[in-house]
Amino acid sequence: MPLALFALTIAAYAIGTTEFVIVGLLPTVANDLHITLPLAGLIVSVYALGVTFGAPILTALTGRIERKPLLLGLMALFIVGHIIAALSPGYEVLLIARVVSAFSHGVFFSVGSTIAADLVPENRRASAIAMMFMGLTVAIVTGVPLGTFIGQTFGWRTTFAVVAGLGVVAFAGIALLLPSNLKKAPPAGIGEQIRVLATGRLLLVYAMTALGYGGTFVAFTFLAPILEQITGFASSAVGLILMLYGVAIAVGNVVGGRISNRDPVKALTFLFIAQTLVLVLFGFTAVSPWLTIPTLAVLGFLSFANVPGLQLYVVQLARQLRPNAVDVASALNIAAFNLGIAMGAWIGGLVVESRFGLGATPFVAAGLVTVALGLTIRSGALDRRSVPAAAVAGTAA
Repeated sequence: MPLALFALTIAAYAIGTTEFVIVGLLPTVANDLHITLPLAGLIVSVYALGVTFGAPILTALTGRIERKPLLLGLMALFIVGHIIAALSPGYEVLLIARVVSAFSHGVFFSVGSTIAADLVPENRRASAIAMMFMGLTVAIVTGVPLGTFIGQTFGWRTTFAVVAGLGVVAFAGIALLLPSNLKKAPPAGIGEQIRVLATGRLLLVYAMTALGYGGTFVAFTFLAPILEQITGFASSAVGLILMLYGVAIAVGNVVGGRISNRDPVKALTFLFIAQTLVLVLFGFTAVSPWLTIPTLAVLGFLSFANVPGLQLYVVQLARQLRPNAVDVASALNIAAFNLGIAMGAWIGGLVVESRFGLGATPFVAAGLVTVALGLTIRSGALDRRSVPAAAVAGTAA
């Protein structure tokens, strides 16, 4: 992999840390700000919604900016958002800070995905995207448990201050490692952007992304309370368990990229089936510490294994159907990822507040992933009708 790809990985690490560290800190933030767990869960939803709406709009507005200055500006915005979070006196200011940070997230991953794919030969594009997202998954292995420990020990505001420091490192990495002559697609006009949204094949994949990736967050958002209140782990053990979960996610991300290189639809079908079954299993094993650990390891592996395939599939279809708006199509899929997170966190909060409680969240998550599975099967059938199988395989990146 080219050295420039590691600059994207470093930035993805910083962004991944801030996106998911709040999961381990939800009980801490709720206690400190004297709010309920579902209300604290909205911190996850608001960030995800900021990415959802910020990614396509800001990607379109920044289409004429050269790629390297754009990424440097995004990381500067990321740093500012976390300084505000670290200094926030209460819940409302924290929400505003999360939205500011979210704006940088969406554009970075949408533009970064196309840059990563262009840095390598055609038959390694899914692996290149997986490498960029590896920064996000490594953040879950190291940044999230460490950030959880820091927040529990020194206060959650300290965690955001540390993440701002990660943003500074990412800024330096982009400045030093990323070339200045990155290829930039012509800016898509408003009409072309609307046509992307009106393309039924792409909308189907966006729905797969939102439900398949987001479904997991019904349970994942409230994983720390589940581990403490249902499984019976001490709060000090949650960080270590999140580290195990993160290691599994990192492995799953790499494997998912490799198996998606040739046929993303086939890979996604398999992954969604496995994810549904393991989520149902988690609903039963969550009461046992000994059974929870291996179940979470498998669930972690599956949770991010679908990310490279979903992103590759959108880029692949966009190049066939909307070649003048690939960046916009990619941004809309990043929006779909985060719409799924927002939806999952919100639905999870409703389940927690209902008479079914925390224990029901894995079963609801499994239901959403099952719907994504059905959409994936439908999308694969449409591919076979519209494009010869050999052509589909040949265009896999």
